[in-house]
Amino acid sequence: MTVIERFLKYVQINTQSNEESTSIPSTSCQFSLGKVLVEELKDLELASIKQDNKGYVYAFLPSNTNSNVPSIGFIAHMDTSPDLSGSHVLPQIIKNYSGGDIILNPAENIILSPIDFPELKTYMGHDLITTDGTTLLGADDKAGIAIIMAALSYLQEHPAIPHGKICIGFTPDEEIGRGADHFDVNGFGADFAYTVDGGPIGELEYENFNAAKAVVKVHGRNVHPGSAKGKMINSLLLAQEFISLLPPEETPAHTEGYQGFYHLGSIHGDVEETKIEYILRDFERQGLERRKELMKKVLNRLQEKHGEKCFTLEITDQYQNMREKIEPVMHIVKIAQQAMEEVGVEPKISPIRGGTDGARLSYMGLPTPNLFTGGHNAHGKYEFIPTFALEKGVEVVLKIIELSHLVAVQSSSND
Repeated sequence: MTVIERFLKYVQINTQSNEESTSIPSTSCQFSLGKVLVEELKDLELASIKQDNKGYVYAFLPSNTNSNVPSIGFIAHMDTSPDLSGSHVLPQIIKNYSGGDIILNPAENIILSPIDFPELKTYMGHDLITTDGTTLLGADDKAGIAIIMAALSYLQEHPAIPHGKICIGFTPDEEIGRGADHFDVNGFGADFAYTVDGGPIGELEYENFNAAKAVVKVHGRNVHPGSAKGKMINSLLLAQEFISLLPPEETPAHTEGYQGFYHLGSIHGDVEETKIEYILRDFERQGLERRKELMKKVLNRLQEKHGEKCFTLEITDQYQNMREKIEPVMHIVKIAQQAMEEVGVEPKISPIRGGTDGARLSYMGLPTPNLFTGGHNAHGKYEFIPTFALEKGVEVVLKIIELSHLVAVQSSSND
């Protein structure tokens, strides 16, 4: 199978994760894709293939060289976002895109337009894979899985290509922040790894947000509105007051690059009780701590005004910026950068405005920068991916393997 054929096959297997679930993985459907991948890995004759009882899939391609070559890992996640349905995905192939509107769903008048998504213009003349306007596509991260599997297939078809041990890991529940929870770093066996989980072609990332989750609970008092004067405490209005005291310019819609934010993710409630959920993001540890402190100050201010019982705040750290763990081994970023350049892809080194399994894995002892998949507009019905990006992704993975071998051999000869 080609990388495109693999991708089209994988996206039609529902693997949507569920943040409300307490099971591991969060949805049983993720086992389905894992089982398919296990069979394909067996067909490719990899070693130590397994899917554990938590849904993680592991395998490795043994080294075929006597040189002292580092073991490289490649990792992608199997789940798709809970933000939109991943069931009954019907991918569409747009041949030789002409640059105009793409009608995803005529019945619902859902249009993928370069007016709304100007990056489409850069793919004129290329084939695109889109949704049918009713689901997400799943390029995040089934494109990564397809790229890794296609690269493995190529290596097995060309056994003369020298390489060290290639370790493979496919994880569940990355989209809900649990992808690295039960990853067996020691058993994985890699010296370093790459997640293939980035966006547009050329992305190369070794920095990500420091992250925390904040839950504010607002407690009110409900009485009949006809006799509420001096008695009712409307938790919805108090919640609104809390929200208004955070910087309005520091939200995702107003920030970019290295700017952090407060993101109001959900608000649920009534007069009696309201729950507000935020995620806090900042590239600097001290910046994240400042955001936490501001939330606490706002809370204290409102407690003094309305009473301590009206507000509670719980802040939970989620993950850290992997830059701290990558910088001591920057050669693995340089190898990826050189690999892109040698296959004709312009590297675009930028911070991840989000998280990745690689962030937590780096703190677990496995330095893991992130490579592009080529996808755009993840988690929604306007998601698309150019087919040539998938093909270039395979070339980059193969070139990283080649360069890692060359660097190791040259280093050994110099010694």
